[in-house]
Amino acid sequence: MPVLVNTADVSVREREDAWRAAVAEAFVPLDFTFPDPRGFRGEISGEILGPVVVNRVTAGPHRAARTQRHIARTETPYYKVSMPLRGCVMLRQDGRETLLQPGDLAVYDTSRPYQVSFDDSCRLLVLMFPHRELRLPYDAVREMTARRVSGRTGIGGLVAPLLVNLATRLDEISGPQSARLADNIVDLLGTLYADLLGGSGYQPADPIHALMTRIRCFIEDHLDDPGLGPEMVASASHISVGYLHKLFRAESTSVSRMIRERRLEQCRRDLVAPVARDKTVGAIGAQWGFVDAAHFSRVFKATYGVSPREYRVNHDVSHDLAV
Repeated sequence: MPVLVNTADVSVREREDAWRAAVAEAFVPLDFTFPDPRGFRGEISGEILGPVVVNRVTAGPHRAARTQRHIARTETPYYKVSMPLRGCVMLRQDGRETLLQPGDLAVYDTSRPYQVSFDDSCRLLVLMFPHRELRLPYDAVREMTARRVSGRTGIGGLVAPLLVNLATRLDEISGPQSARLADNIVDLLGTLYADLLGGSGYQPADPIHALMTRIRCFIEDHLDDPGLGPEMVASASHISVGYLHKLFRAESTSVSRMIRERRLEQCRRDLVAPVARDKTVGAIGAQWGFVDAAHFSRVFKATYGVSPREYRVNHDVSHDLAV
C-alpha cells in the first residue's frame, strides 16, 4: 500500500509542510494547527478503489480546518467518511460537533467549512468520494454531517466491521475488482444514511428542494427507459418543461446532463459486474438508454477517459469473454 507521507522520514523543520502537502494530495487542502510542531508525528497510506479514495491516517495531536478560501479553489465536491480505529476525533460542521470513538463513523462535506481535532494520537480510516456516488439528495445529507453513527447497532453495526476489515486488508485489494468493491461500500453507506434519514422523519423544509428530490427519484427509477427526457420528467412532476430547465439551471446543470451522468454511472458499474459478464458493451449501453452504440462509446470515453470496451478489459479479470 503506497505511503504518501511518514513524518519520521523528513526533517523536523519540514514536517509541517510535508504533512500539509500530503493531506492536500490525499484529500483536499486544509489549514493546520500543531500544539507541538517539532514533535508532531504522522503517516498517511492508502489506495484508490474506483471513485473512492481510501486512506489510513495515523497522527499526533493537531487541528485541521477547511475554509472558504480552500473551497473556492476546489471544483469537485466530495463527501468524506471517517472512522477512528484507535483514539478519538472531534468533528465540527454545519453548527454541529461530534466526538467519534473507535468504531463510530461520521460523514462530512468538503464543499463547506469543517474542522477536525485530534487531542491525542489517533489512527483512523478515511474514505472520500464525489457527491454523486452517494446518490442521496444534497440537502438531506447536509442534515447528517457531523453526526455520530454508532458502529455497534443497526446498519452501522454491519458497515463498521466491514470498514475495519477494509482498513486491515488494503494491501490485499487491487486489480479489476477494486472498483466493484468501492461501489459496494458506497452503496452500503448510502443505505445506512437513507435509513437514518428515514428514521429521523426528514422532510425538506424548502418546497423547491422537495420538488427536486422527487424529480431526482423519478429520474433514478426510469434510467432504463429510452424515452426518459425533459418532457417525461416534467410531465411526471406536473410542471412545464421550461420550469424544469429553470430548476436545473439554478443548480448549474441540466436535466439532460443529469440523466446522461446517471446512465453512464450505471453502465460503468455493469461493465465490471460479474452478473453482466455475458452482456456485450452495446447491450449494456442499450439497457440504460444509449440506443446508439457509437454515441454511447463517445460519451463514455469523454467522461471516463477510455472507451467502455477498454474500461471492461482494464477492470474485469474475465476480459477474455466476449465484450
